[in-house]
Amino acid sequence: MRLLFLGDVIGRPGRAVVGAHLPKLRERWRLDCVVVNGENAAGGFGITEAICEELILAGADAVTLGNHSFDQREALVFIGRQPRLVRPANYPPGTPGRGATVVETQAGARVLVVNVMGRVFLDPMDDPFAAVDRELDACPLGAAADAVIVDVHAEATSEKQAFGHFLDGRASLVVGTHTHVPTADHRILPGGTAYLTDSGMCGDYDSVIGMQKDEPLRRMIQKTPGSRWEVAGGEATLCGLAVETDANGLATRVAALRLGPHLEESWPRFWD
Repeated sequence: MRLLFLGDVIGRPGRAVVGAHLPKLRERWRLDCVVVNGENAAGGFGITEAICEELILAGADAVTLGNHSFDQREALVFIGRQPRLVRPANYPPGTPGRGATVVETQAGARVLVVNVMGRVFLDPMDDPFAAVDRELDACPLGAAADAVIVDVHAEATSEKQAFGHFLDGRASLVVGTHTHVPTADHRILPGGTAYLTDSGMCGDYDSVIGMQKDEPLRRMIQKTPGSRWEVAGGEATLCGLAVETDANGLATRVAALRLGPHLEESWPRFWD
């Protein structure tokens, strides 16, 4: 199976680069399942129903979230009727939405998509390890699922790496989001799980994590509150990870995806 994960989509430039590239990549690489992190897609903070539909129309089979899941208040309502939108599974009981979904590919395969949020340097949440365990117990790889993709939305690299080892052999892909900077450690772990600490962002890299530079710089230098951070409006780079799996749902090949200015381009040459 051919899987593609795209990192945090930042505002209008991020949506534009996804819309420009993803439909062609789905066709060119004959992708089976695409997951996109959309928690910053609405002006850098949260997601709206219209933007969620925009990402799905561009080719996303599922959209994951994170700590900005409900920054747009309408998400509290529409997340309940959008089965492809997944918020962290370790939100407290009673939180609207779902922490996992099963995507059926055109070939009839079943892909479990799980989203969890880390607890180190982020808001206190329920145990993410227990949450992902529950989801995988309910839909295990090789039995109920032909592939499993886990988006670990976390600040600390150590916590994300721990998740990779915790799920090695039980997931097709464990990929980190949230820091908006792509890491260079993509690999296949001993048990057959593809892993990347952070997928980076689909946004303008001439920025501070996708935001216009002036206000973050001023705030860091002067240490006083100021105006709201605004999305950087330059040309965005598409960032993510490509994974190919075997009949058991474990990874056989993995490659970084970076298409656009500011970063060195990279793509899965084994699919060309």
